[in-house]
Amino acid sequence: MEYILNIETATKNCSVALAKEGKTILCKEIAEEGYSHAERLHVFIEEIVKEADISLKDLKAIAVSQGPGSYTGLRIGVSAAKGLCFALGIPLIAVDTLQVLARQVSVSDGLIIPMIDARRMEVYSAVFNQKFDKKREILAEIISEDSFSELEEKLYFVGDCAEKCKSVLTKENFYFLENIKYPSAKEMSAISYEKFKINDTVDVAYFEPYYLKDFMITPSKK
Repeated sequence: MEYILNIETATKNCSVALAKEGKTILCKEIAEEGYSHAERLHVFIEEIVKEADISLKDLKAIAVSQGPGSYTGLRIGVSAAKGLCFALGIPLIAVDTLQVLARQVSVSDGLIIPMIDARRMEVYSAVFNQKFDKKREILAEIISEDSFSELEEKLYFVGDCAEKCKSVLTKENFYFLENIKYPSAKEMSAISYEKFKINDTVDVAYFEPYYLKDFMITPSKK
């Protein structure tokens, strides 16, 4: 059996999922205002392995959400994933956080725009189609009333930015799915398994999270 442990800590959601051949069989997660990743992550890992009645040595790989997202959250998740990979001698798989968030959406038309809050009116965002193919690369951007105005399709926004963005992004083709706020390790399972099958892994020693800290500066109108 090919078991992969998936770790998602890029946002307030501390999430761990165990997958068998690409299917999530167990998941533990909690989203709290105060980040509790340092306290919760290793507990979740231990509980999942115990409940699945396997040992860490049964794992074939560790997958971690690579960002963008919280600096502290990403460091905790990546450090834990690296430690397990070193100890077990297994590969590390990096998964795009915004793709994980987008995979919670099921639509038959239009585009999916996952956004992660980066304080003030700043967000991390990308654009995916209904099949979760990336149609625009990840950007760190300042949201304004002109954001995404070049896209005429139905746009489905997900993430923890709805409250601050929906008063600015008001065009008729914009839809906010406010029940989907955070990425979850559950949605990592299929992605990480596909990467595992083609040996799409990263160097455990040198891999760093994708922080994407530089934001686009809006030019002065003067």
